[in-house]
Amino acid sequence: MLSAVHTFGKSSRWLTGITLAVVLLISCSPTVERPVGPAGAYADAKDMFKRGRFGKALEFTDGLATASPPTQFTERALVLRVVIYTGQLDSSKELAEAYATGADKTADSHVKADFGRLRHDILQEGGKAALGLAETAQRLVPDGVIAKELTLEASFPTTEGPSEVKDLERVAGGGSIEPDQQADVAADSLRKGIDDALAEVVMGDRAKARSALATGSTKLNGLDFAFFLGKGLAEGAIMFDRKHLQDGQKAQALCTEGDNVMKAALALLKDNPDKDKENQVKKQQDQYKTIRKSLEHYVYQ
Repeated sequence: MLSAVHTFGKSSRWLTGITLAVVLLISCSPTVERPVGPAGAYADAKDMFKRGRFGKALEFTDGLATASPPTQFTERALVLRVVIYTGQLDSSKELAEAYATGADKTADSHVKADFGRLRHDILQEGGKAALGLAETAQRLVPDGVIAKELTLEASFPTTEGPSEVKDLERVAGGGSIEPDQQADVAADSLRKGIDDALAEVVMGDRAKARSALATGSTKLNGLDFAFFLGKGLAEGAIMFDRKHLQDGQKAQALCTEGDNVMKAALALLKDNPDKDKENQVKKQQDQYKTIRKSLEHYVYQ
């Protein structure tokens, strides 16, 4: 019995010694300091983006996007903002269309009024995203010039969005959904919009986007990014047409920014001519012309 107690005592002292050694080792290890200034702001933005808090990610990149003179994080902040605004815009479009269709189909006056209110609010949010995209484009593509290569520094969001948003089919059919379901639909649609934007900006699907961002950063071809941005500006302009927010002046402004981005695309193509890409530029320019034409002879309220 005494031998057992003695053995236990030695084991206990041994464990205590190991524990103290570990504590001392940890306490002596160099402390990893959190980045400050622009680096800290962008680190916070990346963290928010990864966690799916896209509004917060925009907040943390506000100062970086408008910094004068630009910091080393300004360009990558602008690239991230383009992705977020594009995802928000796509989400708003998807939700607004579903609620508009549902309002037309339902025979319930309360549901019709509720869907109409939701569509109005969603369009307002979509309009803000469109204007944010236009402002970002203005800063990222000054005087019709865009970098040959850009960096998207972010991680793929931890919670992946659905490929199809649950309950939206029910909404489009005129079926009512509870407020908590409405919130879930909006959240799922936004996650879907962001994930789809990431897939598009890397010229692939979600799997390719997740792989490209596995290290937290990926390079983007400037010309391809110009097309991505130009398409988003066209969608933003449509958000202000007579069927949506009815603000022709803002629609024109987005088309103007889109033309500037296509000017930048053509500048890149001068160094590396590509007939298919040139046709793609013309197709995008024609879309802006079509949007402008649809604004003619219409008095906006």
